[in-house]
Amino acid sequence: MLVTMLSTMLAAFALSVPVTIALGLAGILGMVLFTKLPLLIFAQQLFVALDKFPLVAVPLFILAGNIMEAGGISRRFVEVAKALVGGVRGGLGASCVITCMIFAAVSGSGVATTFAVGAIMIPALVANGYPPRFAASLQAASAELGVIIPPSIPMILYAVSAEVSVGDLFIAGFGPGILIGGALIATVLIWARLRKGGIEQNMERMPLSRALFEAGPSLLMPVIILGGIYGGVFTPTEAAAVAVFYSLFIGMAVHRELTVVKLGDVLRKSVRSTASIMLIISTAGVFSFLINRAGIPAAIGEWLAASIGSREMFLLAINIALFLIGMFLETSASIIILTPILVPVAVHFGIDPVQFGIIAVVNLALGMITPPFGVNLFAACQVARLSVHSIIPPLLMFVAVVFACLMLITYIPAISLFLIR
Repeated sequence: MLVTMLSTMLAAFALSVPVTIALGLAGILGMVLFTKLPLLIFAQQLFVALDKFPLVAVPLFILAGNIMEAGGISRRFVEVAKALVGGVRGGLGASCVITCMIFAAVSGSGVATTFAVGAIMIPALVANGYPPRFAASLQAASAELGVIIPPSIPMILYAVSAEVSVGDLFIAGFGPGILIGGALIATVLIWARLRKGGIEQNMERMPLSRALFEAGPSLLMPVIILGGIYGGVFTPTEAAAVAVFYSLFIGMAVHRELTVVKLGDVLRKSVRSTASIMLIISTAGVFSFLINRAGIPAAIGEWLAASIGSREMFLLAINIALFLIGMFLETSASIIILTPILVPVAVHFGIDPVQFGIIAVVNLALGMITPPFGVNLFAACQVARLSVHSIIPPLLMFVAVVFACLMLITYIPAISLFLIR
């Protein structure tokens, strides 16, 4: 069953069939050929896959991220980051990473982070002497922090699929997010030092006190959202609703940059993004239902346990596999399909399911910046008006840096788990 369904799905991908339709076709074929279930079950499972309370956070975080972009919040994050590090050589590039880290703490989405921050930072980087290809690749790599630093939509999907605490995953994401962000900042600063002249000759930045004053209400958002979650005031799902209402208030009443006309555009954009993700989740849920019903995860687990003798080799094999899968399969679909298969095997090898979730999310986040289906890559190229293949050379440097951080996260569990413990 699994081979037939995967072959159908991959063949559909090769023909440029949308992910949702490819997963749906694979599910229908598996149900018709290998079960006696009526096709009515297919429709039923589409709804079952979406009937989970934590998934309510997905459209709300998407909406909050789009409101922040339209309401001037993301622009103020940029000004604070520039004021903090703009005075050093390579500081503007470092401020791109820092802005993405701040935006990630409220958006939960890598694509939203790419568009919201990239629309401001890529033109600023180019205007200050950074090569356009370097600027676009830096933005794409930095924006993947949108799904690593909590709150994170992929972490919510993993928590639902693996039946682990969303709050624990969010706490575990801080260490890896700070590690990767710090590594990207160091890479940019070293690159700027090695480059002879030509960058940041005309950069304008606010005094730090003024930048903090103007961004004060916006900077309170991650404090309210994350403080409310970890303080037990509201759940991660409820935090998404708080993020929407707070960003609306700041954008319309405080900054007064979000108008009714802009809000209509924001809602339409959010509906389109939500619909595509939810369709993927529902059809991937049918896929997971069929392979679980056939006992495939248990069989794969037994085979891996017999074939791989050590925890270290299992982790290496999983990292290579997830990296390759992330290059070809959309992140949400990957998590929902692979989690039921891999988590039991990880537990067999003594790996904490929360740490494994962080490994999976970071791995699949790498897929967002690698061709042929890297969504952050496409978004950054769209903002910078460049072709995908043109930014591959500078992008490889950032991919190598993130992969090195991934190896540390994989083999040093304390990076993910020390805050929980």
